Amino acid sequence: MPRLTKLPWIPTDAEWLAFLEVAKDEPSRNRVMLALAYDSALRREELCALRTDDLDPGHRMVRVRAETTKNRYERVVPYSASTGVLLAGYLRHRAMISRARGPLFLSESRRNQGQPLTLWSWSKIVRRLAVAADLPRFATHTTRHLCLTDLARMGWELHTIASFAGHRSTESTMKYIHLSGRDLADKLAKGMEQIHAWRIAQLAQLATDSSAGNA
Repeated sequence: MPRLTKLPWIPTDAEWLAFLEVAKDEPSRNRVMLALAYDSALRREELCALRTDDLDPGHRMVRVRAETTKNRYERVVPYSASTGVLLAGYLRHRAMISRARGPLFLSESRRNQGQPLTLWSWSKIVRRLAVAADLPRFATHTTRHLCLTDLARMGWELHTIASFAGHRSTESTMKYIHLSGRDLADKLAKGMEQIHAWRIAQLAQLATDSSAGNA
């Protein structure tokens, strides 16, 4: 009997904006983590394991080390200029917590001040935001699935998306995107060339809104 595979849930544009509305007042660390999770299609484990020396701000690239990946497959992926702005702001903030090289994302709680942010803590943060946005299905992997689907909508070749995602086969990639093939991707791509940049612009706006609210 054929095994049915359920597609991962991704938010609609309205649901995405509702999530961002809730996230706009989050600390800079949480906002840049959301941006990188989407922009570079990072898994939760990959995101939380990032180190300061994994970053190449000059070329806006991030190295995802093999030992942090699901299939022990290292890759280097880009991030957008808007995410770069958020990241630069967080790095300035991080320097006030610790100037030591090492884990990129640090806890700021009184009990674990300066310690690496744990997977559990990040999952708890995303869960809190999801509940506040009334999106109970939004989880740490949702941004990754949304990014891969958006790339397919823009007409990226399946093999390119697989490489970007760190998948060894395109069969794995197809499980994570809400398209049935390249023909459908081309059809959906019409009029959607800017969707990826639009989402990142919305994430970057969080920093502007937060700064204005604190003025």
